[in-house]
Amino acid sequence: MNFQWYPGHMTKAKRQMQEDMKLIDLVIELVDARIPLSSRNPDIDELGRQKARLILMNKADLASENQTRRWSDFFRNKGYFVVKLDARTRSGMKGINDVIMEACREKMERDRKRGIKNRPVRAMVVGIPNVGKSTFINTFAGKACTKTGNKPGVTKGKQWIRLNKNVELLDTPGILWPKFEDQRVGLYLALIGSIKDEILNIDELSLELIKILKENYPGILAERYDVAEEAEPPDILMQIAENRNCVKKGSELDYSKAAALTLDEFRSGRLGKITLEFPEEQR
Repeated sequence: MNFQWYPGHMTKAKRQMQEDMKLIDLVIELVDARIPLSSRNPDIDELGRQKARLILMNKADLASENQTRRWSDFFRNKGYFVVKLDARTRSGMKGINDVIMEACREKMERDRKRGIKNRPVRAMVVGIPNVGKSTFINTFAGKACTKTGNKPGVTKGKQWIRLNKNVELLDTPGILWPKFEDQRVGLYLALIGSIKDEILNIDELSLELIKILKENYPGILAERYDVAEEAEPPDILMQIAENRNCVKKGSELDYSKAAALTLDEFRSGRLGKITLEFPEEQR
């Protein structure tokens, strides 16, 4: 499968982000804890290279706890502040304000020496589509400031949100980058829902997921679907269709329905806490 999705509005959003960088002190980057590296837009490092940086590993409830710890260490060793969270349930949200203050301590000290008092930290919230930026902002602010959705591309424009006397947030649309050099990155983004399902082959995507689960999480498919994991992915998917009663008219097994079911159960966490990529692969 070839994965690519870069709508025209993303080019405009990137240009706007470049302009807005002049206004902010801190870049808060949300990543998906299941694919912490592949869910990072490489353009952000270039755009925010002079700014304090905070990585929020969102959807940590869906990822392997052990791998999330290891990824947190990976990013901290590269000089980022890191917090793991699940913005939907508020898990991990409590200490974020303190981490923001810590990340911007040098900036606040410079302000103090210049006689500038009580100027709030201005932070830009960035991330790829469907990583949970709007949910995070609404949860952090304690009110519905932005529109949310479980599909990519909900946030269309920028908006400033005053959280408290210390912090202002600039929400930005989710943007990808023009070309995935490594198609595995595109695969991971498709699996977590950051590329629109409408342009994907869900049957093939589900087979790729089964392949990854067989290799890295042996036993998980057998436990969930009562299938023989030693079989090839297409045969496993047919077993899932049979065991979950995915049938068309005339009692024919519905391969596509089983594929969509498997993908949905991974995305929702019903398959378990699963991380798709690992820090040691990056060394």
